[in-house]
Amino acid sequence: MRDFQGKTAFVTGGASGAGLGQAKIFGAAGCRVVIADIRQEAIDAALVELRDSGVEVHGIRLDITDREAFAAAAEESVRVFGPVQLLFNTAGVSIFGPMERATYDDYDWIFGVNVGGVVNGMQTFVPRMIAHGQGGHIVNTASLGAFVANSGSGIYSASKFAVHGLSMAMRDALSGHGIGVSVLCPANIRSNIAESVKTRPAHLSNSGFDVDQREIEALHEIYSQGMDPEELARHVKDAIEQDLFYIIPYPEARPMLEAMFRQVIDALPPPDTDLEGQEKRAKAMARYIEARQKMDSERYGAGA
Repeated sequence: MRDFQGKTAFVTGGASGAGLGQAKIFGAAGCRVVIADIRQEAIDAALVELRDSGVEVHGIRLDITDREAFAAAAEESVRVFGPVQLLFNTAGVSIFGPMERATYDDYDWIFGVNVGGVVNGMQTFVPRMIAHGQGGHIVNTASLGAFVANSGSGIYSASKFAVHGLSMAMRDALSGHGIGVSVLCPANIRSNIAESVKTRPAHLSNSGFDVDQREIEALHEIYSQGMDPEELARHVKDAIEQDLFYIIPYPEARPMLEAMFRQVIDALPPPDTDLEGQEKRAKAMARYIEARQKMDSERYGAGA
């Protein structure tokens, strides 16, 4: 997609941080933008800022874990601006602490927002995007934590690994519908994600991690040095224009990713070993793929 004029963009977490950066950049490119966020005061402030800069924008208060509310937000977006061609699943939360201290509530909150929110966004909009037949693009926000993990960020990273995998599979699924999919894997962004613990619902408040104001202030200091959200959004726009899957505009991540992928490659036996087994497995997989394609064509139609 290269022409954004008149397109409708739906941005979760759109009232601040990376989401607001996307709203600004794609609004400036001619999109009509719907910003969805859980915080009404942030929406109100963002609407003023965006409208003052000439962006045609609409705000919706949305808890992205609420599927009925997501569906209602989609219908409202269509009423206000028409069919959505650009979906940005940007909202996310984080909490850090030793994995062995985590509670079920810690998992349920982080996975509910970071994975469930992306699932809900795709389940809500993908059928609508296919039905309107105008093509489009989806950008799911993961993280560099989608490739590497440690104890302190374990639940967060696991959730982003899932977003990475979902995005890869959906890109394959939608390739025949004129809908592109990208995964955004940022490192540090200048955002207020340090405040995300304040949006944690009461019914998931039993945490194994002690998050006090000292930690929030320390995270604010880190994030204050992060990439500007509008700069990041410009990289997102470039990636959509080129139909790229990965968006990772952080050169400092190269050594870490090279080392990580080197471990993966080094774990593989040499390509000239177990030739008989390789051939047997390849033939079995080819037979399965052929059979599966036939079954799917019978079940779901010729386009499956």
